[in-house]
Amino acid sequence: MQGLVLKSTGKWYNVELDGGQIVKATIRGKLRIEGLKTTNPIAAGDWVEIEFDDRTGKNNFTSPEIETIEDNSKATKKAKAKKAKRNKERLQSEEEQNELEVEVNYCIKSIVPRKNYIVRKSTNLSKQMQILAANVDHAYLVVTLKSPVTQIAFIDRFLVSAESFRIPTSILFNKVDLFGEDEHLLLEGLTAIYSKIGYACHPISAQNEEDVLFLREEINGKQVMISGNSGVGKTTLVNSLDPSFSLRTGEISSVHEQGKHTTTFAEMHQLQTGGYIIDTPGIRAFGVIDLEKDHIAHYFPEMRALIGACKFHNCKHLNEPQCAVKKAVEEEEISASRYQSYLQLMQEDQSDPYRRNDFV
Repeated sequence: MQGLVLKSTGKWYNVELDGGQIVKATIRGKLRIEGLKTTNPIAAGDWVEIEFDDRTGKNNFTSPEIETIEDNSKATKKAKAKKAKRNKERLQSEEEQNELEVEVNYCIKSIVPRKNYIVRKSTNLSKQMQILAANVDHAYLVVTLKSPVTQIAFIDRFLVSAESFRIPTSILFNKVDLFGEDEHLLLEGLTAIYSKIGYACHPISAQNEEDVLFLREEINGKQVMISGNSGVGKTTLVNSLDPSFSLRTGEISSVHEQGKHTTTFAEMHQLQTGGYIIDTPGIRAFGVIDLEKDHIAHYFPEMRALIGACKFHNCKHLNEPQCAVKKAVEEEEISASRYQSYLQLMQEDQSDPYRRNDFV
């Protein structure tokens, strides 16, 4: 039988079966996915083939690394301290600690072929990616211009990734109730840039139910993803879309003006009015991966429209003469900030394991 993955922790999965029953499942052995090197083989939004497995029952997911710390008496104190720190960081959320031991009675056999997915570069693993969500009908990028400030490069990187997987995206400018004159001017400028190239832009205050009523209609019958930096109000938005939700929201660090993570794992919620929302963990940096340099311009809609207008058919829009893209930038038909994001993507080294070129 098939089921819809609502939540993936990397150890076990909440899966919705026909009729609405939600069960917990795990993977037995390695699940091979051809062509993908991911840190999470299954993501929220995946459809999977699942079967009842009476061999599972209650599983205590004790980390082998933790056992090594306890059993290896020859390990140095320094090595033990490093491993203990890593374990503590991995298990620091209440959610993980409370759910280490769960009743698991189903086994995932395979993943139904995806229609799409969206990924980002996995932290410090240059050749691996993290799947944020699968089978996405529409993505909503939540952006804030104050408390915290979302960088333009982050917006562009997310949009490029969504374009590469053909996922329609809208931009939600949240916390407009906090804006002063400067923020309103910036909002006007950014709205002009992104709406011109086909991205719907909506100024909202997620706490105001009237501001998000249009989303209920757009989401109805669809499987959508809400994403953005930590602290931009994604969880508040999800709570506003359905009064039955009571997801935990976080606060903003006064030191760095950044959000604190409250969503540990991507999780999909069903709205009473219809449709599913995938609420992703806050992202501080968005590293794109697996994009060929020759194709990056195709994922900028304003540049894609000019492909073929340059003098050279293999123009990279960098230093080549008679480049239609560079001319459009000079004539302000293409935003300078968007072109700067393009240059950053073209110049960065995707194999760098420390993501030194990763702009937030």
